Amino acid sequence: MRFLQVTIAVRDLEESVNFYRDVVGLPVKRRFQGGPDTEIVFLGEGETDIELLFDRKNEDFSVGSSMSIGFETESADELIASLRERGVKVLSGIIQPNPSVRFFFAEDPNGVRIEFVERVKTR
Repeated sequence: MRFLQVTIAVRDLEESVNFYRDVVGLPVKRRFQGGPDTEIVFLGEGETDIELLFDRKNEDFSVGSSMSIGFETESADELIASLRERGVKVLSGIIQPNPSVRFFFAEDPNGVRIEFVERVKTR
């Protein structure tokens, strides 16, 4: 498994992009709409990214629940079954927002949200 990203839900997307781009020095890799009220920006160099997630409807914003650590997996189906067998708290089912990616969330022993991402191979 490979460390993929850290996801941060943000209150102000432009302020956050400016910080990670201009202060930290990370280039914007990609920016896109994740839905009608959601915008996503990936910043970074190399294999590991910062993912900024802005949801216009997030009224219950709290820093503790606004972060997750992401890892890439070969099979979301196999991993979610394995985690459940081991008694790991799985927080969601598998989500597929587009044809090229599937993911789900689990929780580590300290309550940190962990996102497991499968990149779907297209033929």
